Amino acid sequence: METDRPLLVFDSGVGGLSVLDALRRRLPMAPIVYVADSGGFPYGTKTEIEIAARVPALLGRLVERYRPRLVVIACNTASTIALATVRSALDLPIVGTVPAIKPAALASVTRAIGVLGTNATVRQPYVDRLAAEFAADCLVVRHGSARLVELAEAALRGDPGELADYRAVMDGLFGQPGGDRIDTVALACTHFPLVADRLAAASPHPVRFVDGAAGIARRVAHLTDGQPWPDSRPEGVAVFTSDVDVATLRPALATRHLSRIERL
Repeated sequence: METDRPLLVFDSGVGGLSVLDALRRRLPMAPIVYVADSGGFPYGTKTEIEIAARVPALLGRLVERYRPRLVVIACNTASTIALATVRSALDLPIVGTVPAIKPAALASVTRAIGVLGTNATVRQPYVDRLAAEFAADCLVVRHGSARLVELAEAALRGDPGELADYRAVMDGLFGQPGGDRIDTVALACTHFPLVADRLAAASPHPVRFVDGAAGIARRVAHLTDGQPWPDSRPEGVAVFTSDVDVATLRPALATRHLSRIERL
């Protein structure tokens, strides 16, 4: 394995940076190519057919261009719909992102958990299977929010948004039958950990938030165990699939050592 072959981290937008943060803590010397599919954003309001067609084709182009040692699909929506197809099409390790229902159920005392994701994610049969396998004794309340994805994207650009907007999102979760019992919320979109502090402030009562970023980082570390890394941290690359105004994103990208900006 060549030391400069990167990890390719893929998301519909900037949400996957929450996963990248966990990867950086675990593998600080890993070369990184971070891809935001700005041309297809947002995924959460698209149909399964659209996502199933777009994601494997796009990742095929990206793998050919950047020759990664491993791909992380840092997007719950893309993973729950297209992960199996991507794995069958690409001859390299693919790590997906799934809603953190198992750790949420393990953490819950009240046996009532929330699943906060995109509209496309929360309606997937995959989520049904996770709930049945790992949270059969819990009330599982789901809420999909395209608005929260927008708020998280804006927050990373320096606009934290109004707390009332976050309260409106959280009302969609806690306002459902049994919502007052929820003590743990699985953040089933990688955008959402970026605004976890705002979500906590907007919640009607204290709750614990869980996500899958640390688990993804552990899996990547396991799959790359024994592989060589550069002696010094290399320049990271941020790739966008459309023309976007990156000026407001540069501070967030720079703090994650993504200093090169490219257009696919």
